[in-house]
Amino acid sequence: MDRILDRTVSEPVFLQRPEIAQLVLGSLRDGQIRFHRYELHAFVIMPNHVHLLATPPVTARHWLGPLKGLTAHEANRILGRTGPFWQAESYDHPVRDRREFGPIHGYIEQTR
Repeated sequence: MDRILDRTVSEPVFLQRPEIAQLVLGSLRDGQIRFHRYELHAFVIMPNHVHLLATPPVTARHWLGPLKGLTAHEANRILGRTGPFWQAESYDHPVRDRREFGPIHGYIEQTR
């Protein structure tokens, strides 16, 4: 699934815009440093999606929802638009052990 998403540059590609990518980058870092919502292991911002590997102390709905909500609101403000910014569903995958962690981490780092 990741390889398909990475090759697909379908509209919209808002994350290609430097100010939107910077917004997402800052929000990811704030989530770790300011709000302690997760430990960020690796991430890459693609033109139409984000790969993120993080260890949160709580379920995804307690940190991913707020992250997506904040960035969607601010990105739409920058773009002068309303409506959905992120896809309604995420391709989330809990990493069960070190054997899964290594390849996922490597894939994200390689995608940079």
